[in-house]
Amino acid sequence: MLMTEPIKMAGKAHDVDVPLSGEVFGALINLSGRRRFTSQRLVLYTLLVLHGDAAAAAVAREALGLFRTAHIALVNGDSKLPGIFCPELQDAYFGSLGGDRKILGFIALAERTLFAVEQGKRDGAGLVAELVCMTTPILAVLNQITTIYEEQSKRHSLLMKKQLRGVITDIETIAKQAKMVAFNARIVAARAGHAGREFAVVAGVLSNITGEIDDMVKAALSAA
Repeated sequence: MLMTEPIKMAGKAHDVDVPLSGEVFGALINLSGRRRFTSQRLVLYTLLVLHGDAAAAAVAREALGLFRTAHIALVNGDSKLPGIFCPELQDAYFGSLGGDRKILGFIALAERTLFAVEQGKRDGAGLVAELVCMTTPILAVLNQITTIYEEQSKRHSLLMKKQLRGVITDIETIAKQAKMVAFNARIVAARAGHAGREFAVVAGVLSNITGEIDDMVKAALSAA
């Protein structure tokens, strides 16, 4: 039976050139949550294999594959995901929490355990017991990392709202200035009499535009 290639992980945070979108944060949180689900599924079906359920082996292998793939994507990133993008994740994976080391250890143990129980090896039962004992600690690690993704998403959302309100303030300032220009234009047009009719039309259009800007600002504020 061919063993899978060892996972190569990055050891530092990736540089993110553009702000992450809400969609990307959603994908990161879902993928991190998937690791929690697949880790439990992996252990459960490995136990079933040990107790003679041959069909459970395929499910366990699938869960292991999904778990590995999710971890690689979250740490190394891909065309859609940034990998490790903040100091908090850097510390969680490669610092005080030791998340990467523990997760890779869980993957390696699961791989050995599945191979042993599928082949009917003597140490299969012992490896399964070791894997079961590792389930709660690894789930705690995965929960802590998922919480970081959730907190980063909330922080991102607040930052976006703050930036949006800043842009709205700038727009309001421009709109006020445009209203003053339109008001002054009407005065000039009135003083110019017949010659100022065309100028008055322009002033009216400008006034309508500032009214539309006001409506847009109100809508944006309610959304923010």
